[in-house]
Amino acid sequence: MNTENILQQHGIRPTAVRILVYRAVQHRSETFSLADVEEWLPDMDRSSIFRALRLFAEHDLLHEIDDGSGISKYCVCRCEGLHHLNHIHFACTRCGKTYCLEDQTIPVVALPDGFVPNDYEYVVKGICPHCR
Repeated sequence: MNTENILQQHGIRPTAVRILVYRAVQHRSETFSLADVEEWLPDMDRSSIFRALRLFAEHDLLHEIDDGSGISKYCVCRCEGLHHLNHIHFACTRCGKTYCLEDQTIPVVALPDGFVPNDYEYVVKGICPHCR
């Protein structure tokens, strides 16, 4: 499926900027930041990249990950349905990389009456295999 169709299927109007940004990230298996995408697209304006990444996250094309580093990380959503709300991320405290652990699901948390979750984030911090 081509990039324009993918964007349209997710309710996103395919502009030239959005197409270029999505093409730059769509086959990445690792997480990435705004700064990474800026490196990959050096002629593109930072704010345009940022707006595209945020839009993709809002429309479930990307996961936005808060790993505690103060820098938003993203990874391509390869999930079906609402599964993207339900997997764990691992943040390496040595190298700063964040990994999607797509085969690991967040345990069910029993919330008190009246509490309604909108989103789930589960980040495990430690040392990755490359840094051990």
